[in-house]
Amino acid sequence: MSQVVPQVVSRIRSRLVAGAAASAAALAALSAAPPAAHAQEPSPSGDRLTVTVRDAGGGTDGTFEIHCRPSGGSHPDPAGACAAVERNTRWGKDVFAPAPRDAVCTMQYGGAATARVTGTWAGRPVDAAYSRKNGCEIARWDRLVPLLPEARGAGRP
Repeated sequence: MSQVVPQVVSRIRSRLVAGAAASAAALAALSAAPPAAHAQEPSPSGDRLTVTVRDAGGGTDGTFEIHCRPSGGSHPDPAGACAAVERNTRWGKDVFAPAPRDAVCTMQYGGAATARVTGTWAGRPVDAAYSRKNGCEIARWDRLVPLLPEARGAGRP
């Protein structure tokens, strides 16, 4: 029995050394591989939007082009507009999504202004309509100021 114990210990050591060597080899192979789960950033040329505003008053109606990174276009404040969209962009969420159908919205009227935003943002197509017909729509509009013009009070130009 005295010879059996050293043989068992020797086998266990051999298995531990082999397991450690296999683990080290696997770890080395994984660390050399590129991170496959990392999505590539969309190209800067993909962030282009067209904003059409109607009935907002105060000289803010019209159609404006905007591109980001670097910001530019015919929009009155391209840097601010890009920052507003960036500020509201969240992974897995559509910054231009409509208010949920089952949302409970206050019955307030924010004016006749409407807007449509089309183009491409973060590599995805955009076609979104905006109004100020209730509290949910007003909040949705206000989140994107200055991409969309700041609301004018009732009776103010």
